Amino acid sequence: QVQLVQSGGGSVQAGGSLRLSCAASGTIVSINTMEWYRQVPGKQRELVAIITSGGSTTYADSVKGRFTISRDDAKKTAYLQMNGLKPEDTGVYYCHADRIFFTDSVLGDRVAVDYYGQGTQVTVSS
Repeated sequence: QVQLVQSGGGSVQAGGSLRLSCAASGTIVSINTMEWYRQVPGKQRELVAIITSGGSTTYADSVKGRFTISRDDAKKTAYLQMNGLKPEDTGVYYCHADRIFFTDSVLGDRVAVDYYGQGTQVTVSS
């Protein structure tokens, strides 16, 4: 009943910009901390940015000053604005929610934990 649906991404030249979105679907009550990760083949998934329910943000050193994470709680959506993209930013980007509080039509109030979006490819060419 709960999904994180990602959109955005694609291919861009170095120095360009992309914006990723991550929308929660279902009868969502609230979402606490959300993160963006990226994964390159052969490497571990890397934490890129974090935003808490209060709006506090944290970034990986590799993206500080270039990426901005934000959220719109009314839309149940998180965003990752990526500027000044570099070839090393190439990878599959995943949004993640630590806890999604939602209402199930049969079971009532529920919580989904450790939820990932489907992933979206970002390719930056030099």
